[in-house]
Amino acid sequence: MEHPNEQQRENQAKLLAQLPEEEREEHALLLRFGNASYSYHRQAEEQEPTEVDFEEWLEGLPKNVRDHMKIRGFESCKGVVSFTRYVMEKNDIGMEEWMKRHLSATDYKAYYELIEKRGNGEDAEV
Repeated sequence: MEHPNEQQRENQAKLLAQLPEEEREEHALLLRFGNASYSYHRQAEEQEPTEVDFEEWLEGLPKNVRDHMKIRGFESCKGVVSFTRYVMEKNDIGMEEWMKRHLSATDYKAYYELIEKRGNGEDAEV
């Protein structure tokens, strides 16, 4: 998946062009994972997270993290990956299924194998 931002797509293309040929495909694959993940988390903005979502999310955090996030506040935490994932999941938009729909079959297979290797995928952010 390409990055939604044109400048970022150009930067990624330049990066890949500078790599030795034998490293390009692996890096391109990781960029596609990252681009899809970025798009998933950005979509949380469309779900219009609320203060209630924020309070619910806080309840599931370890105390030290929860205290820090409370200090940061709702507006500041709207871009925190674990919060955006919470919002998406709460709205029945699971990351694994979203990635499956937005990556090619080959890329999704590689993505799935990676998250399985890292654990059960619950905390797998590529």
